[in-house]
Amino acid sequence: MTDVGDRIERPSDPRVVVRPRTELPLSVRPPGVRTVGVEEELLVIDPRDGRPLPLADALLQQGSVPIAARRHLTGEPSRPPLDTELQQEQVETASLPHTDLHALRADLHRLRMSADAAARSVGARVAAIATSPLPVTPQMTRTSRYLTMREEFGITCAEQLTCGCHVHVAVASDEEGVAVLDRIRAWLPVLVAIASNSPYWKGVDTGYAGYRTQAWSRWPGTGPTDVLGSAAAYHDLVRQMLATGSLLDEGMVYFDARLSRRYPTVEVRVADVCTDVEDAVLVAALCRALVDTAAAEWRAGVPPAAVATPVLRLATWRASRSGLDGELVDPVSFERLPARDVVESLVDHVRPALVAVGDLRRVEAGVQRVLARGSGARRQRQVMAVAGRLAWAVLDAADRTLE
Repeated sequence: MTDVGDRIERPSDPRVVVRPRTELPLSVRPPGVRTVGVEEELLVIDPRDGRPLPLADALLQQGSVPIAARRHLTGEPSRPPLDTELQQEQVETASLPHTDLHALRADLHRLRMSADAAARSVGARVAAIATSPLPVTPQMTRTSRYLTMREEFGITCAEQLTCGCHVHVAVASDEEGVAVLDRIRAWLPVLVAIASNSPYWKGVDTGYAGYRTQAWSRWPGTGPTDVLGSAAAYHDLVRQMLATGSLLDEGMVYFDARLSRRYPTVEVRVADVCTDVEDAVLVAALCRALVDTAAAEWRAGVPPAAVATPVLRLATWRASRSGLDGELVDPVSFERLPARDVVESLVDHVRPALVAVGDLRRVEAGVQRVLARGSGARRQRQVMAVAGRLAWAVLDAADRTLE
């Protein structure tokens, strides 16, 4: 939901200017290949019945990971690879930035194993699942920022227990970053469908493949952006949003994709957390390819598609509803087409970028795998159909989180 830099108090002047982001060292951003990093939010569950447990603080006391070693190797500003989130029933992991997908996968798997080991030490498990299938009354992490959020946003904050996957892709400047945001916006709903992993909410089947998207959209400041055209326009939009007083701070500018406040990256925020770590890597690879493709179009003078933002909201709703088991809105024609056709259109759109960094074979295999077996939402429903208990869907996800 947030990054470490988001945990700040309400500014005395809501029109506070955007703070400069920390530049990562050149060793982390080798020429020719963009780095990609992934933040995953994991549900903390009871290993007996799958109920979410409010144990994040206790878990983190057991699950320290050496930050100094990470900083020494990468120059990355001090940030814990395992951290709390809005609710005590979830924790967040943060990978290092990587150029190689094999290394990214290994990092994500290691972080999941570390989080689960810490959870086991306090009698819990972690599960990469985007909403709790079982009813839960979340217990909020008691920071001053979160307490203010609860007071300001009421039931939206009280009920918000969702787990997302946020992908950071390096960009050379804010100007390039906004050019990317303008050109990837129509393709983001396809990522929503690929990662859909939240069919259940409060003990019932919602009828959605990715209900997290619906729950998340209750926050102000969420959703797609208009075509902005420049970094100045982006930052002016953020200032105007803060000036309304409707957002607590800059960290609540919850665009589907945004300029990271802390790093020189574009942060893509639309995906559910994926139970299968390979699906998380697939989403990350597609995000990097989208950024590469968009940046190349910008340098070549290709204008962004003039797609109306309300149309993008409808495409996102359709992706959240159908996932990979129905039709999606095609980002070119904006007609409803079979999900397979739209996903394959995404791969075709970014194919030159995938070839350039050597990711094509892995992405094609990942896409065919997820199209054949379905997203996490289908797996949860299949387990429920066989076992007849929502608890088994959660426990199955916990096991598969570590595979």
